[in-house]
Amino acid sequence: MRGGTSRGAYFLRRDLPQDPDQLSTLLAAVMGGPDAIQVDGIGGGHPLNNKVAVIGPASIPDADVDYLFLQVIPGERRATSAQNCGNILAAVGPFALETGLVMPTGDETTITVNMLNTGKLCRLIVQTPNGRVRYDGDCTLDGVPGSSAPIVCDFLDVAGSSCGALLPTGAVVDRFDDILATCIDNGMPVVLLRAADFGVTGYESPAELDGNKDLKQRLEAIRLEAGPRMRLGDVAKLTVPKMTLLAPARDGGHVHTRTFIPHICHETIGVFGAVSVATACVLPGSVATGITRIPAGASKTLRVEHPSGALDVRIALGPPGADGIPTINGAGLLRSARLLFRGEVYVPERLPE
Repeated sequence: MRGGTSRGAYFLRRDLPQDPDQLSTLLAAVMGGPDAIQVDGIGGGHPLNNKVAVIGPASIPDADVDYLFLQVIPGERRATSAQNCGNILAAVGPFALETGLVMPTGDETTITVNMLNTGKLCRLIVQTPNGRVRYDGDCTLDGVPGSSAPIVCDFLDVAGSSCGALLPTGAVVDRFDDILATCIDNGMPVVLLRAADFGVTGYESPAELDGNKDLKQRLEAIRLEAGPRMRLGDVAKLTVPKMTLLAPARDGGHVHTRTFIPHICHETIGVFGAVSVATACVLPGSVATGITRIPAGASKTLRVEHPSGALDVRIALGPPGADGIPTINGAGLLRSARLLFRGEVYVPERLPE
């Protein structure tokens, strides 16, 4: 299925091994690798289409389904659950309806998803006229051709989902040698940096930034140092935190971004990554201060620009605490999804050790 601006293989939990190591080995074999084009699997040679969703009945009373996200790392022949994915999440609702895990309730069906990676909840609203998932519609997403039916994603209390706190270092701004950064986790651990501090504009193409070896080495050095400060430990083999360069908006949005996930520059921006970026933008004193235009009101919709367009994120703010930091009451956005293929994938009889 396509979920947002990503593509993934979606499985029922009952069809897969429960042991994490066996699951990782099997999924790596399904997607293929370690060759770059994954000729012996169904992966697509890029992190955005090496994603897997495992879905089953809810294990808690407040949810309708459980959702486990795994990022396959072909070169290492493994899959990791160290992060969540909001794009793949968007298609969890349609998948649950298509497989009968959830029954439609009218023209719209609301599905509460228990995100096992973080222990947080998301409410999805899927269009289901005549009892069937509707995929066609007028919702357009930058980075996805054409238009589709919108899926409303309302994230319920995702602050600190991976790191244990919205600001896991305890500060709005941290210093890494001579570079200032904001380390934040509102659904995705992200390190925000000013593009100008690295001698780039932040408007370069992903290919150009991927070719800038000095930039990538500096970003990785900061990422490795930020990991322990963000309570993530040694992140050398993890896909978090993501690294986002900020620049002033230039296409009518509120902030412009380039995100590394973490070693390849994203062609767009991840859903949870955009939520964390938008949240940092509204925090007084963050590295986004002076770069971002902040809309008025307690509920703010920020347009986060990325290489393929922009993504609108709604942030609901509450009163500030004793530290002057406003409370984050919620976050949401629109995504879309499409069923691409339903069938069987064959696994080698002998899996790699």
